[in-house]
Amino acid sequence: MTKSNDPKQPQSHEPLRKDRLRPVELLVFSGVLAVFAGLVVVFATRDVKLALIFALVAFIVSVMGVALLGLGGKRSAEDEEARKVLEKPNTDDAH
Repeated sequence: MTKSNDPKQPQSHEPLRKDRLRPVELLVFSGVLAVFAGLVVVFATRDVKLALIFALVAFIVSVMGVALLGLGGKRSAEDEEARKVLEKPNTDDAH
């Protein structure tokens, strides 16, 4: 993808493949934590229903925790630049 120097032509802000796969990676991480919690409970109690409950709770809690940590992170330079572009008023089409 080439960048245009023409300020009138809008630049597309398509996410990279790495950025598109990031939510999937976070869900897989939460799933692994949930399976681990479920296995610990099933080996400790031999109760599958209780293990399933703990696995689901661990999945939900880990998704929420990862989301909150993601919101609290520092913005990248690319994100700051994209926000500046989106916040600029378009003076070419002013009526």
